[in-house]
Amino acid sequence: MVNLKSGTIEGFEQFSQFSSLKDFNTHYEMWLAEHKDDFSKGELLGMKRLVRFAAKIPGVCNAKIGTILKAIHDEYHDNGISRSTFKRMILKAKDLGLITVYETERKNGSQSSNLYVFHRFPTSEPPKQEIMDHPKETSNLSETKNKEIKERKEEPIELDSTYVSDKVPQPFVQLVKCFFSEAKTIEEYWRMAQIPAYHYLFENEPDQILDVAIQSFKQLIRKLKFNGNVKNPFAYFYGITSKKFNHLYFAPFDDMFD
Repeated sequence: MVNLKSGTIEGFEQFSQFSSLKDFNTHYEMWLAEHKDDFSKGELLGMKRLVRFAAKIPGVCNAKIGTILKAIHDEYHDNGISRSTFKRMILKAKDLGLITVYETERKNGSQSSNLYVFHRFPTSEPPKQEIMDHPKETSNLSETKNKEIKERKEEPIELDSTYVSDKVPQPFVQLVKCFFSEAKTIEEYWRMAQIPAYHYLFENEPDQILDVAIQSFKQLIRKLKFNGNVKNPFAYFYGITSKKFNHLYFAPFDDMFD
């Protein structure tokens, strides 16, 4: 660990990797959608509270463990989590690449509270086009052919819809494969539907998630067919699902004021 001098949270602003709180929350939701099952319920409580303490400077927290644990105990009426549970959560988050932990020290050299820095979720980028080296004049035809064969063998194999993870509901697979047949693409669209579902607390309602995902995907296809001007279909699909879950979440509250 790198030791830093302790101070106010504003002094650690340069460690933030996020442009805004919304940006931080979006990336955290992506992490959660991908790795929620890696944490126990108690560990998730600790993680969610750590995230809330990382709101002032998006993605950066300098609170003491005791302060975080007390906030959890107060919120859940003394049914909080132990220090060991919190530390286990931190170790898992570090192993996953979600956070980096820095030790801080006071002016007298004694240890102070840790600095927790959240990382952005690694997004998939399109493969970079490889630049092929022209064969040297001294190389013969046999060497060139062997090189081409080797490179063809190393090309990644695209898996079709029959290889989609069992975690993706079949009705969604059957719909998406009509337009995008690659397994990785189908799984990515499903993941984009899960992120706002978790954010708006629908993670335990699989039928609702499936219905929103299907309706949102149909809207995406309609947009692509009628307009075609969609720079990032994944982001557009995410925006549709997010609006639908937002509406479902706040609908009961709207009825109260009708």
